[in-house]
Amino acid sequence: MRVKLVVAYDGTNYHGWQIQPNCITIESELNRCLSELLNEDIQVIGASRTDTGVHSLGTVAVFDTNTRMPADKISYALNQRLPEDIRIQESVQCADDWHPRHCDSKKTYLYQIYSAPFPMPSFRLNMHFSYHQYDIDAMREAAAYLIGEHDFKSFCSVGTVAETTVRTIYDVKIESRKIPGVFIAGREGKEEPVVIQIYVSGNGFLYNMVRIIAGTLMEIGLHKYPPQQIQKMLEAKDRQAAGPTAPANGLTLYSYEFPEFSEKRS
Repeated sequence: MRVKLVVAYDGTNYHGWQIQPNCITIESELNRCLSELLNEDIQVIGASRTDTGVHSLGTVAVFDTNTRMPADKISYALNQRLPEDIRIQESVQCADDWHPRHCDSKKTYLYQIYSAPFPMPSFRLNMHFSYHQYDIDAMREAAAYLIGEHDFKSFCSVGTVAETTVRTIYDVKIESRKIPGVFIAGREGKEEPVVIQIYVSGNGFLYNMVRIIAGTLMEIGLHKYPPQQIQKMLEAKDRQAAGPTAPANGLTLYSYEFPEFSEKRS
């Protein structure tokens, strides 16, 4: 049978999702633990890949197995073997020909920034720290230019191997919230520490695309570019035209949606 997994992980200690020589990755840990659990060679197929240090609330993966263990019980047994920074959120049986890379999907990434005078230790693994104060309205105005189908060549790493750099962005949402309980003496009348959350939803993303979008929006939030500059960046189709690549630790794969997915529960 074919089993679909929803995998959450803290990517801090891993060299990304994909198997690499002499490196520990999310994929290699899943293969190792599943093979031990089911006593057969298991190779998972992920819906997408994340880079070193990037996190996920629910990457989708599938694998084939001859086990008699019910698919929905595999998550419980597998979580007993996996490192504590990787946890299966769901395991279900799916159609034998269902492939997460060969069907329509909507993927949402979340990039988080902690804006404050000093870092917060408990945020260090999943938020990018910045002592700058950002113009959220300017960032939102700029983000609107990214929505729709565009050639995102300016927003992917040089040397990216892809058949096309055209992608569709469904939505870019930017939220800012104060941290309850955080008070810094002597900052009356000044901006309080905030968490800025950038949600980017699309049908697919190029290598480092979301981190470059986040880095560019931060530059616009600091008034290094006007919001309208996004349009010129897209038209340039040149990596040097856009902003920097934001650090990996602030990025989380937030959600995956497969509108046509139909489960076959055991």
